[in-house]
Amino acid sequence: MDLSTNYLGFKLRTPLVASASPLSYEIDDIKNMEDSGISAIVLYSLFEEQLVNDKLELHRSLTQGTESYAEALTYFPEPDYFTTGPEGYLEHIRKAKEVVDVPIIASLNGNTPGGWTNFAKLMEEAGADAIELNIYNVPTDMNVSGLDLGESYVKIFKEVRAAVKIPLALKISPYFSNLSFSAKKFDEAGADALVLFNRFYQPDFDLETLEVKPHILLSTPHHLRLPLRWIALLYGKLKCDLAGTSGVHKPQDALKLMMAGANVAMLCSVLIRDGIEQIKLIEEGMVHWMESHEYESIKQMQGSMSQVKSQSPTEFERVQYMRALHSVHLH
Repeated sequence: MDLSTNYLGFKLRTPLVASASPLSYEIDDIKNMEDSGISAIVLYSLFEEQLVNDKLELHRSLTQGTESYAEALTYFPEPDYFTTGPEGYLEHIRKAKEVVDVPIIASLNGNTPGGWTNFAKLMEEAGADAIELNIYNVPTDMNVSGLDLGESYVKIFKEVRAAVKIPLALKISPYFSNLSFSAKKFDEAGADALVLFNRFYQPDFDLETLEVKPHILLSTPHHLRLPLRWIALLYGKLKCDLAGTSGVHKPQDALKLMMAGANVAMLCSVLIRDGIEQIKLIEEGMVHWMESHEYESIKQMQGSMSQVKSQSPTEFERVQYMRALHSVHLH
């Protein structure tokens, strides 16, 4: 059975890739993921805020004007949450490259153009095989249009693209007024892959302490629907690779992404919840399904259920929407 696929210019043994998560904090876990069969590893993210040289200046900027509303202070992390001087991340890349043979993909998380392009160069010099740019930005300025926001994302990407020669993946959110248009712009700017999608983690309120609490929810298989839909829509229309992330918990989830047109299926929540050994179990399940359904390779199924051959994808989407509504039976 040929499970191989191509992603970011690398031929991977299987389409199973570890997405950015705390599992890559420890070198032992990185080695364990390779031993369990993972084909590439995206390291935990280095945040733009970590590249700020002065903690006090960062803290002053974050809290400016909040003295009138004490509760608002809890929206912002204390300075200790940011580790300035990111040399440790570079050393982590070097150590990871020493112990595993699979591609190591560094991760940069930011929301503005500027200084972090220099650190992308350092990641490349430290031995990263590729970089995943995670543009995490919740726009709150009412004077910034969707078009302006999209252009700022392209500007960020182009600056990093000009700074490094290694492959670049761009991890984006689904919240664009026209995601197809934005994906086309990123593709034209030189993205080697689009990773669909970033998940925004919504805060919660503690009514007793009147503080804002972080609230992290691990994904469920239901979260697969969104990347599945958009990969199927984009497949065959872009030069770049497509990666599906969020909601991959079972062999069937990874297989669905392949049929939609993804190059790789990224694993995170299932490994955090159920353990790194799930990598091997998901791979074994994929092989078993493919054997029983007479598939010989991953490439044979890639894009087989996409809309690349649909003359009118918009009408196709409308029909599926209508079918979904009519399938609901009230009791």
